[in-house]
Amino acid sequence: MCTPANTAITQISLSHPFFPSQALGMDVQMVPGKGPTFPDPLKEPEDLQRLQPKVDVEKELGYVFKAITLTRHKIDGKVPLIGFTGAPWTLMSYMIEGGGSNTHSKAKRWLYRHPQASHMLLKMLTDVIVEYLLGQVAAGAQALQVFESHAGILGPVEFNEFSLPYLRDIARRVKEKLKETAKDIPMIVFAKDAHYGLEDLSQSHYEVVGLDWTVDPKAARTNKSTVKGPDR
Repeated sequence: MCTPANTAITQISLSHPFFPSQALGMDVQMVPGKGPTFPDPLKEPEDLQRLQPKVDVEKELGYVFKAITLTRHKIDGKVPLIGFTGAPWTLMSYMIEGGGSNTHSKAKRWLYRHPQASHMLLKMLTDVIVEYLLGQVAAGAQALQVFESHAGILGPVEFNEFSLPYLRDIARRVKEKLKETAKDIPMIVFAKDAHYGLEDLSQSHYEVVGLDWTVDPKAARTNKSTVKGPDR
C-alpha cells in the first residue's frame, strides 16, 4: 500500500502516456492550454491501414528508453523509478476523438458500429504496449503502471469486453517475458471510475489496483483490491 508519505518519494517516468500511439504512426502534439491532440484522428475502420502493422518498438521509442536509463542513473537509487503507459482503450479513445472529450461519443460509436475494427485496434495497441513496458524495465524501471484513464466512460458490459481483457493480457504477457530473465517487477493498474470492476481488476495479474477518489478504500479491501491511494 502506498501512503501519501511514500508516494511523495516515488519517481515516475512521466512525459506522456501516448508513446504507443506514436509508435503505431499517429501524430501526437501536446498543445498548451488544450493538452494532447491528434491532428489527424481515426475516423473510419479503413483508417487502421494508416497504422504500422509491425512495430519495432526499440527503433520507434528507443529515445524514451534512453531517457529512463538516464533518469535511473540521476536518482542514484534514492527513490524507485516507475515506468508507465496509457491503456489500450484510453489510447484508442484519444486516437479517434482527436484529443480530450467530455462525451467520447466518437470513440464509443466505434465500439457499437465497428466492434471488429475496435478489437483490432485494441489488439494492435496491446502488442505495442507489452513491448514498450518490457523496454522500460530493461532501461531501468523498477515498477510499471498502466493507466486506463477513460475506463469510466464505459459501462460494465463494455468495460468487460473492450478494456478488461486487454489489461489482463498486458500484465500476463509482460510477466511471462520477465520470468524468462528472472525479473520480478510489480505492476499497478489504475482504471479511473471503474468501481464496478474492482474485483475483476484485483484478479488480473497486477500486484496493485489503484483507486480514484470516488472509491472507499475500506470497501475496496473487501474485494481484495490493493490500495495505491486515492487519485484526486
